[in-house]
Amino acid sequence: MTTLSKIKWIAGVLLVFAIVLTTNLIDKNNFNKLRNSVVTIYEDRVVASDLIFEITVLIQEKEIALATSDSIFFQVKNDKINQDIKGFITTYEKTKLTTSEQKLFTTLKTELQRLEKQEKTFIDSNYKDNSLLFTTINEIVHNLYRLSKVQLEEGKRQMQESNKTIKSINIFTTVEILFLIAMAILIQIILLYKKKT
Repeated sequence: MTTLSKIKWIAGVLLVFAIVLTTNLIDKNNFNKLRNSVVTIYEDRVVASDLIFEITVLIQEKEIALATSDSIFFQVKNDKINQDIKGFITTYEKTKLTTSEQKLFTTLKTELQRLEKQEKTFIDSNYKDNSLLFTTINEIVHNLYRLSKVQLEEGKRQMQESNKTIKSINIFTTVEILFLIAMAILIQIILLYKKKT
């Protein structure tokens, strides 16, 4: 085997190696994007939606207790519900928040703190004036509703990102196969081509 043939063989092998390495790195990047998108949909959207639902249920319990003038609720259950809400808020803070979601969430935390203070005032007043509580609860419910809409919009956006990634993976895989076939033919031509003497 001549030196020129050896160089051709080495060049051909290196070219195939470079192509396979490049395509694998691009595939890995696309699959990571897809995986991150799916993880984000679950961790940051589905979990957040569940937390919003749980907080909404607890706020509705407070509202029902107020509407029915259930003083026993405020003596027995209210502190536990406040602790549960704080736990849900802490968990929610660990999710990845969008800019608009962060503003709504900050407002929600402020409203919940205001509600807790108003409940103490309400209890200290011997359960007499609850008008501020209804107003604050109404604001909290509307804020929770807006947060739930953010989850829906962001989940939809993440699904669209996933679909784009899947399409690009499919297109790239097709191009990759065609490119590998063309390179195999080109390498065969380079290796088998003999100069006429």
